[in-house]
Amino acid sequence: MKILVLGAGVVGTASAWYLRQAGHDVRVLERQAGAAQETSFANGGQISVSHAEPWANPATLRKVIGWLGKDDAPLLFRPRLDPLQWQWALHYLRECLPSRVSRNMRQIVTLAEYSRQSLQALRRETGIAYDHLERGILHFYTDQQEFDKSQAGAALLRELGCPRNTVSADEVIRLEPALRHARSQIVGGDFTASDESGDVHLFTTALAARAAAAGVDFCFGTTVTRLLLDGERVTGVECIDAQGRHRLEYADAVVVAMGSFSAPLLQPLGIRLMLYPGKGYSATYPILDPASAPTVSLTDDGHKLVFSRLGERLRVAGTCELNGYTRELNPVRCAAITRRVQALFPHACDYSDPVYWAGLRPLTPSNVPYIGATRYRQLFLNTGHGTLGWTMGCGAGRALADLVSGRRPDVDFAFCGEAPGMRPLWFNLGEHHDERRHHPQPATDRPDPGRHHLPVAPAGGHR
Repeated sequence: MKILVLGAGVVGTASAWYLRQAGHDVRVLERQAGAAQETSFANGGQISVSHAEPWANPATLRKVIGWLGKDDAPLLFRPRLDPLQWQWALHYLRECLPSRVSRNMRQIVTLAEYSRQSLQALRRETGIAYDHLERGILHFYTDQQEFDKSQAGAALLRELGCPRNTVSADEVIRLEPALRHARSQIVGGDFTASDESGDVHLFTTALAARAAAAGVDFCFGTTVTRLLLDGERVTGVECIDAQGRHRLEYADAVVVAMGSFSAPLLQPLGIRLMLYPGKGYSATYPILDPASAPTVSLTDDGHKLVFSRLGERLRVAGTCELNGYTRELNPVRCAAITRRVQALFPHACDYSDPVYWAGLRPLTPSNVPYIGATRYRQLFLNTGHGTLGWTMGCGAGRALADLVSGRRPDVDFAFCGEAPGMRPLWFNLGEHHDERRHHPQPATDRPDPGRHHLPVAPAGGHR
């Protein structure tokens, strides 16, 4: 079939790769000048099956209430006159129920593990290099109460097949000696040896190059303006190409993999995804003293930050800001990241001129993505992966290619809709895929990606 994939982030690019491997004629439409220029540009770098506990859980909810109004809070909710934001928040509250948390976690773990195995197989097949390390992910805690609470979650993950093992404070330092300056603060941790890290931008651009060599046609600088319908069937898209010309692109199937921008594109068709942009921040620092910088990927649970060693750089990312489609940087939040990194690794990096960045994570209230068919024939979704787009990208793309091809994916996941020639897989949209009741607003602020530089206060100082 001739297939259009909308979006060239890690999810869209992986979808295009696997669709081409399945024998389809694939064209990718991407409004930026290259692959991985938006949310897949500078994330935290973790392939983290161990980070499967959704943000929607009772413990995080209690924290969110205490964080209201704090500019440097790990999760910041800025109320807006935006119906979707409030509807999303209400659905988030529902997903915090314990029964829903366990169900959502099971879904996330299953897809994340499948995706990691798919990434490893793809890496062996292609030889793609992306500063990846297979040294695991180490969560560490500086609050005894939080550490005690974390052990129940770690136990549940082990039941689900993810080997997230609780370790002592001394074991934390043994696993990552670069944390020695914070030893007096650390009360314990947990370690998942099978997790990985790597640069998603390097990976995605390399995969796009290999996909292009295999016959995938990437049309960069092309903005999709609407989907074309013939009754209950999607036949293609209208777009504006790199020369500013409107044109129509027809296809046998269309895959929407546009992250947060999937929702406004689909809204005119009556497909109202419960999908809201969560602005995440990252900072990248050049490493001055390799022995003082971590090599194990870290998660600082109290500050909701992740740390990944990417060659001669240290990437630190995290926090979440629910504030519409803007990507403007908040200096207070940027400064909070650098203060924390300096406190943990005072001699590791050059902190004088960090590269700050922000991207819009496509968040569902449950953290479970939309993957599969819609009520329109030949229109498929691969979006809503939230904070785990890098972790889930390859598995989501591989499963989507199976669905489009009429095959049942080799993963026990709650796909939406049904694939051609198959019986319905899972279509209980009232749970977290209710296309009828969700009302996203169109994006009004879509700035180009870029690297933002802000001045940094000296160690221990304030902005």
